[in-house]
Amino acid sequence: MVSARVPASVRATVHHRRTRPFDYQFSHRTTMWLVDLADPEAPFPRWLRPLASLRARDHLTRDDTPLQEKVRGFLSANHLPWRADRVLMLANARSLGYVFDPLTTYFCFDADGRLEGVLAEVHNTYGERHCYPVPVAEKTSASSERNGVDKEFYVSPFFTVEGRYDIRTRLTTDKVAIGITLTQNDEVVFKASVRGDLEPATPRRALRRVLGNPMPSQRVSALIRLHGIRLWLRRLPVVPRRPHQAPKGVA
Repeated sequence: MVSARVPASVRATVHHRRTRPFDYQFSHRTTMWLVDLADPEAPFPRWLRPLASLRARDHLTRDDTPLQEKVRGFLSANHLPWRADRVLMLANARSLGYVFDPLTTYFCFDADGRLEGVLAEVHNTYGERHCYPVPVAEKTSASSERNGVDKEFYVSPFFTVEGRYDIRTRLTTDKVAIGITLTQNDEVVFKASVRGDLEPATPRRALRRVLGNPMPSQRVSALIRLHGIRLWLRRLPVVPRRPHQAPKGVA
C-alpha cells in the first residue's frame, strides 16, 4: 500500500532518448501535480486557477463529467475489474487557457489502498487522445510496478504505430516516477521517463511553483516541436499519421 502525500506539486525531470537510427536524447524540467480525483482542484485556490488548474474536459472525454467518474466509466467500458475506490492523477496543469499534457497517469487503488493498476493517457500534438490500461503484474521492487502494452497510438511522427511499450511506475510517500520503453522488431528504440519529489501543495508552495514555471504546457509544447524540427533536419523520415480509433471511454 502507498500513502502518497496529496495534493502535491512535482518538480519533475523529463528525459527522452531515441536509440535508432541514431542516438538522440534530451532532458527538461517541468512542474506537474499529483492530486486525488475526489478533489482535483485542491492545490489551486480560486485566485490561482487562471494560472494553474486541472479541468475534467482536458482528459479522457471532452466534457465536464467529474474525472473520477470518467476513470470508472473507462474501466467499465473496457471491462476492467478494478474498483478504483481511490484514484491519484499525475498531470500537467492548464495555464492561461492552454494545456498540453503528453502523459497523464492515473493510479487506481482499491478500498484497502492496494494498487490495482495504472491508466496511461497519452496526448499527441494533433489533439488526439489514447489511454492504455496497465494492470499490476510484475513487481520490480517493493513499490514499483511493471507491465507491457501494445503500441496503438501515433505520437511521434518519426515512429510507426507498432511494437510494445514496457511501462514502469513507482509511487511512494514522497516520490513518483514513470518509465516507458518502446520495443520494435525485438529492439529497444526509445526510452522516456518522468520523475520527481512530491512537495505538499499548500497555497503558498503552489504559488511559488506556478510563478517559478508559469506556462509549463506552452513550454512543453514548444520543446516537442523544437526537437521534432531537429530530427527532421537530420533527415529522419516522417511516418504518415493514420486515422485513430480511440478506445471506449476516450474522445
